[in-house]
Amino acid sequence: QVQLVESGGGLVQAGGSLRLSCAASGRTFSSYSMGWFRQAPGKEREFVTMMAWSGGTFYTDSVKGRFTISRDNAKNTVYLQMNSLKAEDTAVYYCAATTTSYSSGYYPTHESNYNYWGQGTQVTVSS
Repeated sequence: QVQLVESGGGLVQAGGSLRLSCAASGRTFSSYSMGWFRQAPGKEREFVTMMAWSGGTFYTDSVKGRFTISRDNAKNTVYLQMNSLKAEDTAVYYCAATTTSYSSGYYPTHESNYNYWGQGTQVTVSS
């Protein structure tokens, strides 16, 4: 069983920055691929970014160049640095983990690829 706990959300003005953290339980965190998803009011949850256990990353187009995913395996934590925030980034952000070892070069972007989820943290960007 893997437990994920997000933190770092809040209210920020457009153009500002936030860093989200996701602390994971489990002794084999380094073998997990980790993802961030978000769900805006009235919309379906959508993929934001992910980092494979190997370190490879993949971003949805709308956040490329603004968001950066990183991880610290010694701390069992994955981060999402969000810069140049826009009002449309307002959402509940969820951390997710998959223990499936996908082949190199494959980046899971669908919810069904992930078997563990955090409770979410609210990010609100005021314009």
